[in-house]
Amino acid sequence: MTLLDSRYGWGSKHAALIMLLVAAAVYAGLEQWRDILMIASKDEEASHIFLVIPIAVWLVWIRRVRFRRCPPHASWLGVILVFAGAMLSWVSYQSEFQFQAGWHGGAVLMVVGAIITVVGAQVAANFFPAVAILVLLVPIPGNLRLAIAGPLQNATARVTTGTLEMMGFYVERSGNLVNINDMPVAVAEACNGMRMVFALVLVSYAFAFSVPLRNSVRLMVLLLSPVAAIICNVFRLTPTVILYGDNRVPREFADGFHDIAGWLMLPIAFLLLLGITRALRWAMIPTYRFTLATQSS
Repeated sequence: MTLLDSRYGWGSKHAALIMLLVAAAVYAGLEQWRDILMIASKDEEASHIFLVIPIAVWLVWIRRVRFRRCPPHASWLGVILVFAGAMLSWVSYQSEFQFQAGWHGGAVLMVVGAIITVVGAQVAANFFPAVAILVLLVPIPGNLRLAIAGPLQNATARVTTGTLEMMGFYVERSGNLVNINDMPVAVAEACNGMRMVFALVLVSYAFAFSVPLRNSVRLMVLLLSPVAAIICNVFRLTPTVILYGDNRVPREFADGFHDIAGWLMLPIAFLLLLGITRALRWAMIPTYRFTLATQSS
């Protein structure tokens, strides 16, 4: 079936209305959206924002069969959400502390409300994973980001140090500083604030809701996403630290390797999660809700 199948109550008018109202919502919050785009473009630790919309579209696409059982119905809930988003942005901007996450979040809520106004709450509920991930369009506040990334940096430094020692390198660690061959390398610098952590969490989320897993397995995948982030970063940081610690290797080459290896961690993380589910099936632990041939979740 096509996404706009008149047999199930969908038509081109719904697509036109959605585009019109979303455009109006974006225009109403244009300053916020410009700021979100600027932060995502200039702050490497917020670059995961560019992955949110493609993943949301993917999560809708793999659930497209659900359009058959949830025809669109105009809903006042969407209008309420648009109004609530506008008020959240206004209050957050006018408040004494200017709560940036609320200012950005209000703009995102207005867009979600615009869509629900046309399609209704039932459609949103059927595609909830795609709706929920839109929260990550809001740039994560610095204090929260540090609270998450700090412990992961420390854990990554410890595991990376142990890995290098097993490989025969003489390594000393002091906090997030790794000394290899008498050359200090800051994990915070080499890992650049763990900017890939949130991208890897997005990959884990996409995997959890792309495969018809049992809810318990989905929860396990989401809870283990920080562990997957540490493992993937160790894969990246071990050769990166070696390159940074080698005087014969130009710094530009080490920087380039680090950046390229960072993005390669995304497919590696997906394969790692796939391997975990295969291992669970091999151990005869119930993993899938139903056979892959009948996937509709």
